[in-house]
Amino acid sequence: MDITFIITIFLIGFIGSYISGMLGIGGSIIKYPMLLYIPPLFGLAAFSAHEVSGISAVQVFFATIGGVWAYRKGGYLNKTLIGYMGVSILIGSFIGGYGSRLMTEGGINLVYGILALIAAVMMFVPKKGIDEIPLDQVKFNKWLAASLAFIVGIGSGIVGAAGAFLLVPIMLVVLKIPTRMTIASSLAITFLSSIGATIGKITTGQVEFLPSVIMIVASLIASPLGAMAGKRINTKILQVVLALLILATAIKIWMDIL
Repeated sequence: MDITFIITIFLIGFIGSYISGMLGIGGSIIKYPMLLYIPPLFGLAAFSAHEVSGISAVQVFFATIGGVWAYRKGGYLNKTLIGYMGVSILIGSFIGGYGSRLMTEGGINLVYGILALIAAVMMFVPKKGIDEIPLDQVKFNKWLAASLAFIVGIGSGIVGAAGAFLLVPIMLVVLKIPTRMTIASSLAITFLSSIGATIGKITTGQVEFLPSVIMIVASLIASPLGAMAGKRINTKILQVVLALLILATAIKIWMDIL
């Protein structure tokens, strides 16, 4: 590992974690393609899809801790929502993370592409009036939330993501959760999800530890900074940025698959 490699991995982790803290996602939607495509552009060793998903899983675990800590005050964390969706996604992500060892590189990329495409479509569905609901009056279907989180967990565990890039549009579009509560609560749910995915990846030998440590350091610095920025930005802008980010990633992944 030379200095160019270390700096490249650190910057990927920093940029991805800053955006993840700001938008309430674990960051794998950004860091998965960055880890896959950027190192070879600089003549550095390329990671396999298995290695990328392993590094992403470990890094998301630490990135979401920083984001949740920054959002801990202000009533944005919905503990009931976190409980129902968090437990379900934890179980699903462990199943997906452990089972992913049986999949091919192309299979992992295909699952990622499908998840990103679904998330991109959902982000462009109109979300009228959700930010006018007082935070202490938010209601949602608990069992629908738990079922959807379990399904997302399986898919996200396979690709080493924590699934927040799909959880966020589900919470906004299906469950009608206000944007800032969605961002804060999804970080907490993503943290629980990343536990299952991380254990699954480590126990099956899919984690490169030195790149993971570099990404973790970047995450702990950048994620709280992103969360602080997210509190100050208009919710409509946050939604548009996330939608465009997910769409761009989905297009790139599908171009490679096809």
